[in-house]
Amino acid sequence: MVHGFHHHHHGLLDSVLGSFATYARLKGRYDDDWIDRLNHLYTTIVFIIFTIIVSTKQYVGEPIHCWCPAEFSDAMVDYTNNVCWVSNTYFVHFHEDIPRLDAMKEDREIGYYQWVPMILLFQALLFKIPCILWRILTASAGVNLDKIVTLAAETQYISPDDRERTIRHVVRYMDRWLENSREYRSGCLIRLRQTISKYCCIVCGKRYGNYLVTIYMLIKLLYMSNAIGQLFILNEFLGTNYNVYGFEVMGQLSRGETWEESPRFPRVTMCDFVIRQLRNVQNYSVQCVLPINLFNEKIFIFIWFWLVFVSVLSSANFLVWSYIMVFRQHRIRYLKKFLRVNDCYKTELDKKMAVKFCEQYLRQDGIFVLRLVGKNANDVLVSELIYQLWNHYRNKPLFKHANQISDDNSNV
Repeated sequence: MVHGFHHHHHGLLDSVLGSFATYARLKGRYDDDWIDRLNHLYTTIVFIIFTIIVSTKQYVGEPIHCWCPAEFSDAMVDYTNNVCWVSNTYFVHFHEDIPRLDAMKEDREIGYYQWVPMILLFQALLFKIPCILWRILTASAGVNLDKIVTLAAETQYISPDDRERTIRHVVRYMDRWLENSREYRSGCLIRLRQTISKYCCIVCGKRYGNYLVTIYMLIKLLYMSNAIGQLFILNEFLGTNYNVYGFEVMGQLSRGETWEESPRFPRVTMCDFVIRQLRNVQNYSVQCVLPINLFNEKIFIFIWFWLVFVSVLSSANFLVWSYIMVFRQHRIRYLKKFLRVNDCYKTELDKKMAVKFCEQYLRQDGIFVLRLVGKNANDVLVSELIYQLWNHYRNKPLFKHANQISDDNSNV
């Protein structure tokens, strides 16, 4: 887990910098788990670094060099280089003849190399989008996840008195949020919806106590489909069956073959262009070298493995979270574990209360927030929070409990 990842002494500098939203974003936030951060933070950084490498090579160095006939002057050589860079070149193996027909040339055209920086930036943006969505949607949930988790995480580094105070503060904050998001209306339809929302996430809303969970699962689904989808996007973009690229490379390496020039990223290509001088039109066919493809090839091999790695992790993570969050008994088991640690789970009344505490007070979102604290800080804290929340819950006016015990549905 990411432990003391970004903790500073809160000084003057921090208060000055803290006012800048950009700094707050750089500092990172604690409102998701590390797989989400792998997607929206580290992968985005990787893509941006690649974009910078490719664009410097493209715009600083000469991206293409063509072998021109001897009679060409310098100006003509420049012209040739530019024409071939702008019009797509095509690839022909050295032991093959140059195709006569234009249609055959079009099949072998390589049309992506001018756009590589753009596509890499676009991919970086796609990885960031679910994170932006998550932050926009949680902002309206009535609870500041980042605040809760950051406060909880920082209790590891402060004096015991401050620690107690912070934990009480977090508990009060959570209690207020849980109380406010309760549904105090009753009626047959509402009762039905509550029963459904208890067992699954189809009915979702701030009042049913599963708003955060449902959105979080959708965002996880987005991360997963994004990582898998990008392999197919690249497939379209590079115009070659890119989704098996990594397997081919591994096959080559395992057979101990030398690293061959792949037809996907050829270094030497052919380029046809026409020059008109007054009446006579001359056709030239020149051979060009694309040094940029040396970089592109390595970068896209790395990206292939990275995308596969990220999509496997995201998918596994999505399955684990859905398994944990959707089933009711997992939630109750999770709570019981912590209540037992704190010695609050002994009598029959405790057991009854524990189920109510879980199903009516914390509900899915409350437990989700506690799990986030566990993922970003540690379980010791979760245990303390649960203990405090439990006491808070038990000390509420008795009539509330009497009411809850007698009429189970009145405020599920």
